[in-house]
Amino acid sequence: MAVPKRKMSRANTRARRSQWKATAPQLVKTVENGKVTYSLPHQAKVVTDSAGTPLYFEYKGRKVADA
Repeated sequence: MAVPKRKMSRANTRARRSQWKATAPQLVKTVENGKVTYSLPHQAKVVTDSAGTPLYFEYKGRKVADA
C-alpha cells in the first residue's frame, strides 16, 4: 500500500474533499398495467408474483436470471 512521504495539511485535505459532489441517480419512468414505476436505466428488474415473491430478473422484456 502507498504511504505518503509527508503529512498533508488540513487546508489541502479539506480542499481535496470539497471537490467531491454527490449526484442524484437518473431514473427512468415506466408505466406497466397502469402503474407508474421509476427504476435505474440499464439494470435488470425483479419480476414478482401477486404475493410479492420474486420469480426472476427481466431486462428489456427478456428473462435473464433466476431470483
